[in-house]
Amino acid sequence: MGAGALRLLLIAGCVTSLRAIGGEEGVIYVLAELVVVLLAAKIGGELMERLGQPAVLGELLAGIGLSALAMEQVAGAAWLRESALVSTFAELGAVLLLFEVGLETHFNELAEVGVSAVIVALIGVAAPSLLGYAVSSLWLPRDPWYVHLFIGATLAATSVGITARVLKDLGCLDRKESRIILGAAVVDDVLGLIVLAVVSGLVTSVARTGRADFSVGPVLLIIGKSIAFLAVAIWLGRRLHLNLARWGARFRVPGVALVVALSHCFSLAALAGWVGLAPIVGAFAAGLVLEESDYDLYQEKGELPIASLIRPVAMLFVPVFFVMMGIRVDLRAVASVEMLGLAALLTVAAIAGKQACALGVRDRTLRRTAIGIGMIPRGEVGLIFVGLGASLAVGGKSILNPVTTSALIVMVILTTVVTPPLLKWSLGGARPK
Repeated sequence: MGAGALRLLLIAGCVTSLRAIGGEEGVIYVLAELVVVLLAAKIGGELMERLGQPAVLGELLAGIGLSALAMEQVAGAAWLRESALVSTFAELGAVLLLFEVGLETHFNELAEVGVSAVIVALIGVAAPSLLGYAVSSLWLPRDPWYVHLFIGATLAATSVGITARVLKDLGCLDRKESRIILGAAVVDDVLGLIVLAVVSGLVTSVARTGRADFSVGPVLLIIGKSIAFLAVAIWLGRRLHLNLARWGARFRVPGVALVVALSHCFSLAALAGWVGLAPIVGAFAAGLVLEESDYDLYQEKGELPIASLIRPVAMLFVPVFFVMMGIRVDLRAVASVEMLGLAALLTVAAIAGKQACALGVRDRTLRRTAIGIGMIPRGEVGLIFVGLGASLAVGGKSILNPVTTSALIVMVILTTVVTPPLLKWSLGGARPK
């Protein structure tokens, strides 16, 4: 690991040299920057994996490490913050990540989650959002209402991937508590994306009209637009995608399946952006309507399953998103009392809000505490929310300042780190009678 880190610093140093020789534009510098980001992501991910933590934390911490180098102007890491193309790759990684999340979510699963899982999910979105809004309002009284609303929405996120992995490692996937947790997390993803679509739409509306006062009319309009988009994207997108997949199956050239799937994803993501919603909402909807069976004709011709084709592409771009999120952390803000206080309160609100999920469990024989704990990690989904907030601006100014962004990232890290040991503890021993 020491040798790998040394090589990374040497490569990062080359970025400065290349820019000094040829200026600040050009594919050469972007390539060098991508080498730094990708190597940092894999080194950080490997370290976290060996410590029993999700690789995404390592990728995020690797970005924070590069942010520290940028502060000291070491090895040219400061250039990474200013690279428009690398930032674009990071945004593409966010789109692909939500596309994969949608791929792993199936309508039949949503129909089978049961009443308890639905109630757990509803509470798991409402309670953290309200607590997050309250914390933000009290701690940041000078910020406008839409900032508090976005912070609350960020706390609604749940990382189903991290929880599923922990449950699998514990050998508890067949337990009823686990099925409720995973079912609720899937519904939570759908509800959270709707909330995100509404909140981001409101912020975009404020930025466009210049009116920051809260009124019911625009809220209802954005909610209607979000639900209408998802309904049309799911209903019409399903039919268009099937026709496109069948048409593409006639081609003799290889790789058509991947092109069809990604075209479907990027089209809905772009459409979401055009109607004033976050592109990641469109990407999630694209994954939601895509089924493995749509590509059976391609597999008959010897191609891999579509999920296996998409995964290498996502593995290239998604880590760039997490590293760039870490690079955006202002370490000077991290050391401030304001950031530490906000991060602590948001973390408490995030944990308490998900613990309220236990109230939605109807079966009293289950470990209700375990179900609440299973909903705690924000992981990659929380970072998606933070990344979107950092990109939204009103009056040319991001709605999330460096202190708020850093506090939210710390909250994501803490909720992700505490979940595995807490879940292991809560599911251990005999089932309560």
